[in-house]
Amino acid sequence: MTTAEYAVGTLAACAFAAVLLAVVRSGTVKAALASVIAAALRSAG
Repeated sequence: MTTAEYAVGTLAACAFAAVLLAVVRSGTVKAALASVIAAALRSAG
C-alpha cells in the first residue's frame, strides 16, 4: 500500500471507532448490555 492508502485506511478506522464508541456509550445500548450481563451472572450462579 502507498502512503495515501494508509492515510485513508487510518482515517476510516478512526471514524469507525468514533461511531462505535458513540453507539456503545448511548443509554439504550448500556441498558441492554447491563441486562445481558445480569442475566448471565444469574444463570452462572
